Amino acid sequence: MVEKVLRLNPLTHKRRPVNDDIELLCFREVFKINMGARPGGRAKCRFLLRDRAPQRYAISPVPSNTFPGANILFPSRFISYFCARQTKYSPELTQQTNDMVAKKKKSAGSAEHGKDRYLYWYELMLRIRRFEERALVLYGQQKIRGFCHVYIGQEAVAAGMESALRREDCIVTAYRQHGTALGRGVTAREAMAELFGKVTGIVKGKGGSMHFFSAPLKYFGGNGIVGAQIPIGTGIAFAEKYRGTDNLCVTMFGDGASRQGALHESFNMAMAWKLPVLYIVENNGYAMGTSVSRTSNVVELYKLGLSYDMPSEAVDGMNPESVHDAVTRAAEHIRAGKGPYYLEIRTYRYKGHSVSDPAKYRTKEEVESFKERDPIKMTEATILEKGIATQEELQVIRDRVKAEIEDCVRFAEESPYPDASALYEDNYTQADYPYIRD
Repeated sequence: MVEKVLRLNPLTHKRRPVNDDIELLCFREVFKINMGARPGGRAKCRFLLRDRAPQRYAISPVPSNTFPGANILFPSRFISYFCARQTKYSPELTQQTNDMVAKKKKSAGSAEHGKDRYLYWYELMLRIRRFEERALVLYGQQKIRGFCHVYIGQEAVAAGMESALRREDCIVTAYRQHGTALGRGVTAREAMAELFGKVTGIVKGKGGSMHFFSAPLKYFGGNGIVGAQIPIGTGIAFAEKYRGTDNLCVTMFGDGASRQGALHESFNMAMAWKLPVLYIVENNGYAMGTSVSRTSNVVELYKLGLSYDMPSEAVDGMNPESVHDAVTRAAEHIRAGKGPYYLEIRTYRYKGHSVSDPAKYRTKEEVESFKERDPIKMTEATILEKGIATQEELQVIRDRVKAEIEDCVRFAEESPYPDASALYEDNYTQADYPYIRD
């Protein structure tokens, strides 16, 4: 292959020709990619680095009489849009990620996942999606107030994880948690009533969107402080080991929380004491509006665990099969007494960070590229193509979920608000506390 190196001025801010064939926009940051040309068409990129804040730029067609390939230095912002259908938001797309996607396609509909499991995934993901869509509508009607972070696009994480866990296992997570809670067994009624701030909510209307909790379900939140749940989950795992159970604690957090010092303290302690904890980072590419590559030199987040000799791997989080298989492997390792395990589950949220976020830091093309891999649509296609279930059976599930969501909204609207006296209930007290005076 003929190679030619083009170096672009990183301080240029205007559209300028690089040679007779290629035009692009130059920005301050300049990264290296490999670009191949297709005669008479657009170039195809095999890239090493992806964008941290995609913008909409295009590259002109490469004529057939030009060089067949080149090593080019040019802006990462350009790379991200142009490679939108081959990329994921901001972390590096390595050969490992390509292998994950290929493995997913090869294993779709495999015999190890039977009909019951596929239908469980489909119904749970659909329940989460319809619940969150309705929550957005109700928020717009001001029936839901305060913060609200929806799980739309990330449903495969909750579905694949739950099918691989036991009900005795514990879960603690961050504040984008409606889907995780529904997967754990919180009812749609309890969840929606909590969003409404009603007394029939999962925590009596006192927690709202960010603070679900259920001791019977071993669901320990819903935590509003970024990264605060990481040491909490580590402590829960310590308690399980101290009691002599073979239960584990799934400790979930977002890519932004992986920058917290508490993560490293927890990783070190968990490995030193071989605690039964499964750490999961739900890497949707953006900590609020800041992409992963803008916050760390380590953009493949599973590598953080390798610093502590913790078994770690990246997982395709856009399909429940991959998530289920990875969590199963991790759980077997943990229950064998070998200590913690770390999964970077690469997923994507279709909506902004919260309902107030217009998400203008990414392009429509980027979002649409992930919607083409929508976990619900892909699972439905697998079910039908493999003859796992019929369209009629899926329609029964759709109707059941629709009725459930209508019911939970009606239940929340008709439920009462807590009485003011509830402020004095469910508080920790100490009768002989010495530092309070009348």
